[in-house]
Amino acid sequence: MSRIGKIPVKVPQGVKVKFQDGLITVEGPKGTLTQKYHPVINFEPAEGEIAVKRSNEEKQTKAFHGLYRNLLNNMVTGVSSGFTRILLITGVGYRAEVQGNLLLMNLGFSNDIYVGIPEGINVTAESSGKVTVSGIDKQRVGEFAAQIRKLRKPEPYKGKGIRYENEQIRRKVGKSGVK
Repeated sequence: MSRIGKIPVKVPQGVKVKFQDGLITVEGPKGTLTQKYHPVINFEPAEGEIAVKRSNEEKQTKAFHGLYRNLLNNMVTGVSSGFTRILLITGVGYRAEVQGNLLLMNLGFSNDIYVGIPEGINVTAESSGKVTVSGIDKQRVGEFAAQIRKLRKPEPYKGKGIRYENEQIRRKVGKSGVK
């Protein structure tokens, strides 16, 4: 039995989950998400929770069991409370600001970088170098935050660049003098 798959998904009040034609639809106060699923996985709604079951014991089916349980849990969490990734910009003169549906970033290159903000994603930039990416779809929030981080990865000597809030950068010692 999958350790992840056997845990039932708690459904908070105000969230509606529908399963039909191989499609999961989750509606909540923050929006609606849909996801296709494989027919070897069965969903059994109960009072305030949903149990995920599998139809056979094949290796691929066992993998789908945990996968679809986590996807359903992320969808329920997203439409009820949402997801947030916080990026910190470190470096002299490095800054970011939001202009309409564009994120303008000055990261020490000769030109500024303009990044288009996808639909369904909210971005806020503070003057302290803190950029907050939020939305209801965990995968899209994480992917957009990773794209922003990739523009200027943190370097190990001075720590300049873009990093996640909880990320630890392994610092290296700089040059030593010639003896």
